[in-house]
Amino acid sequence: MLLLQALWLRRTALRLPEAAGPRSGLEGALGTSSRPLRILIVGDSSAAGVGVDEQAQALAQPVAQLVADKIGRPVAWQLVAKSGINTKEAIELLLNSELEPADFLVTAVGTNDVTSQRAPTQFLQDYAYLVKSLRQQTGALGLVATGLPPLRILPAAPHPLRWYLGRYAARLDRILKNWIDQDSMARYVSLDWAAKPLEMARDRFHPGLGQYRHWAELVAEQILDLQSRISIHPAE
Repeated sequence: MLLLQALWLRRTALRLPEAAGPRSGLEGALGTSSRPLRILIVGDSSAAGVGVDEQAQALAQPVAQLVADKIGRPVAWQLVAKSGINTKEAIELLLNSELEPADFLVTAVGTNDVTSQRAPTQFLQDYAYLVKSLRQQTGALGLVATGLPPLRILPAAPHPLRWYLGRYAARLDRILKNWIDQDSMARYVSLDWAAKPLEMARDRFHPGLGQYRHWAELVAEQILDLQSRISIHPAE
């Protein structure tokens, strides 16, 4: 039954495009001579902004703008994301991307590890490798990891597939949080608050406009907390 429902969902799901607009930019106090704080956002369709029209309404650009407004310093951001990729495929995507130096990493992966049935141990192994590689390539110290969404309420999926996906996502989410909690330079952002089907995008799968905004606020808060601890100064 689960397999039949999964095949039905794959055939019938509404496929929305990734948000239009630039995948990198500079936000905030542009007239200052301070070296920008640098943020790299990596992920799947939600990181790419599926569910809203423009990157200015999605995750990456609003995070940079919120952080810049708080610190009074420019923030450079880069987004590397693609719909449908799991964590292993994100590693492959990054190998073929030109990455700018970064101070902070933001990740949003895992949903497609659920749908592609990646084993929890393999998911964590891939995620750890992804973070290690990104830190080596970009010089980033801080990491903000977005947890998996609450697929137990996914309105696009029928029951019992919805129940099954929810349990699988919760399992991956727990092991991700436990891994993040062991890293003093990392923070975890739960998406459990997003269990509100009426606020989701019209595909009934991705975040809606208001949910993207709240998500960006939560990520920005964690970057600011890490920034105060890491003390990345303008002259560095």
